[in-house]
Amino acid sequence: MSDFNSQIIDEFHENDGTVSAMGFGRHLVVLHSTGAKSGADRVSPLLGLPDGAGGRFIVGSAAGSPKNPSWVYNLRKNPHVTVEWASDGSGIETHSATATELDPAAREQAWQTFTSMSSQFIEYTKTAQGRVFPIFRLTPTD
Repeated sequence: MSDFNSQIIDEFHENDGTVSAMGFGRHLVVLHSTGAKSGADRVSPLLGLPDGAGGRFIVGSAAGSPKNPSWVYNLRKNPHVTVEWASDGSGIETHSATATELDPAAREQAWQTFTSMSSQFIEYTKTAQGRVFPIFRLTPTD
């Protein structure tokens, strides 16, 4: 994991779910997944937006890279994950969850939520060489 990601996760834990870096605020999700090839534990800090049903949406933008981030392949192979996110009040919630990749219609609705929050996602599409960013719903199972 990069030093930057470690710093963001540390700030998340130290500030009860609030991260000042990169506009995360209380929208950071710390995703704990299993490596698709290695089987090793992986941790990824991601922007997560409420899905309106108690879960979160995450998008595989990889900051506009033409390639999907590794965590996308991890979730496709191993959709059972652990997630941490800011609670509605204060503090952090930890859940067992299932990651489900959205179908095209649901993806488009969720994509509008991401682009409404930050125009940076539109900028990312300009460097992604036509790649459609996958969006997953994280649904708590506990």
